[in-house]
Amino acid sequence: MDLKQVASFVKIEHTLFSLPFVFIGAYMAGDPTILQLTWIMIAAVGARGLAMGLNRIIDRDIDAANPRTAGRHLASGTMSLQTAWSLCAIFLIMLVGGAWMLNPLCLYLSPIPVAAFVIYPYLKRFTWLCHWWLGGCLALAPAGAWVAITGEISSNSWYPDLMLVSLGVLVWIAAFDLGYAQMDIDSDRENGVNSFPARFQPPVTMTVMLLSIPVWAFAFSTISVIGTVASLALVVGVLVASGSQFQNWWFRSHAATGWILLMAMQLS
Repeated sequence: MDLKQVASFVKIEHTLFSLPFVFIGAYMAGDPTILQLTWIMIAAVGARGLAMGLNRIIDRDIDAANPRTAGRHLASGTMSLQTAWSLCAIFLIMLVGGAWMLNPLCLYLSPIPVAAFVIYPYLKRFTWLCHWWLGGCLALAPAGAWVAITGEISSNSWYPDLMLVSLGVLVWIAAFDLGYAQMDIDSDRENGVNSFPARFQPPVTMTVMLLSIPVWAFAFSTISVIGTVASLALVVGVLVASGSQFQNWWFRSHAATGWILLMAMQLS
């Protein structure tokens, strides 16, 4: 097993969604040191890898039954289950170790994201609300980084700005996932996956996606109005003009959103 296989297994490119909001949460909390940012990144990468690893393990049978995902490592048999669990153990050590090096509260709260990651793959077997749960998992990124810097949650300093940003991430990721899940409508119906598009059809799904945009745009304006406008223009442009390449550009526009916001925040 080499680093390329590990990166492919955990979809390292998906880290582009959460990592900028980790930095945003840290800088909203104060003036982080290089050492703090280093341990935050270690914990964040561990959390992201653990989330994807658990998802791949729990969903391996569903992945095998879906033509789009049948080539994934566990579904195709190119990686053993033992190896996948070993990788999850390494990522868990990164998450807990990074939290431990930051402050006691981070360590104390570290089981929360782990529990959220375990619940998500099972949740989509029972309810179409799974998309918003996934959004909630990523909403932990700015909140966790904020706690990493402040070391406390007893004051109201996180309200309302951090709360709005986390809410924005939740809604933004849920809307992204709704668009992405439209590729798997037939497979989801056949395999008992309760995705929103499979339950309510693409027109209703698109309506919910459109209604989500002003919600996350308002929330992200807390970070930067200019960055939010730029991100908004990018996402809306994809909805209007991407055509047959919708899924590819939908991914790229959302992967860029957090980095645009982070850059605008640093320049303001």
